[in-house]
Amino acid sequence: MSFQAYLDNIQSKTGKTPDQLRALAADKGFTEAGVLRKGVKAGEVLAWLEQDFGLGRGHGMAIVALLRGMKTEGDA
Repeated sequence: MSFQAYLDNIQSKTGKTPDQLRALAADKGFTEAGVLRKGVKAGEVLAWLEQDFGLGRGHGMAIVALLRGMKTEGDA
């Protein structure tokens, strides 16, 4: 499955776009200047995504990769 397919599935499941999830992560204090803050562990983000949106580990890690700047929308 491509990275974009993960993002599409996440949006279908949560109703949130990647930009909306970035904004929510910033509101939670996970990001700074659009990227994951130093010291924030992936597990913290995964727990939030599971609790608030019911996302599993695979989809959650896609959001973590997005927040870390490792992947961008449209990536294969």
